[in-house]
Amino acid sequence: MLRNTLDAWGAPAKFLHWVMAALILAQIPLGLAAAGWRISPTKLELFVWHKSFGMLILLLVALRLAWRVANPTPVLPIGMPAWERSAARASHVLLYVLMFALPVTGWIINSAANIPFRIFWLVPLPPIVAPDKSVADFFASVHGVLAATLAVVLVAHVGAALRHHFVKRNAVLARMLPGTRRAP
Repeated sequence: MLRNTLDAWGAPAKFLHWVMAALILAQIPLGLAAAGWRISPTKLELFVWHKSFGMLILLLVALRLAWRVANPTPVLPIGMPAWERSAARASHVLLYVLMFALPVTGWIINSAANIPFRIFWLVPLPPIVAPDKSVADFFASVHGVLAATLAVVLVAHVGAALRHHFVKRNAVLARMLPGTRRAP
């Protein structure tokens, strides 16, 4: 099934979800390692991977948003309390905002630090702000706060999915798992 329905996610939505989940889970330790590594060629390599994955995430979040706008979103389970519905919607909006804001703040840091960069060593990334150390430092702080916020929201997201599966015993998690199909 390619397109989303009111009761199931389509294959493209599942693919984008899990690819982005893997990239984001790799980004957190990769970013921490790159920032904490001593100045060396390894540090530069770690940053190239971190920045490249960040730009890939930015592209994928744009594709994901386009897919989400063009397809229905599966409905939440019947009987789900209003506060839970609100929390689910708010957490998804926050996830999308963070998936967009983190790569953009990283791009601003790179531009303000005046560091030439090629995505995966191939595609030059143009600067989006003028070189300015104070801007780079400010956005580095913002980037760190956003990354910590993302980590907390991801824990809540995964926890909610597991709660739906193991406690509430509904299909919220199952319908996003690869290989699952809509019941006939």
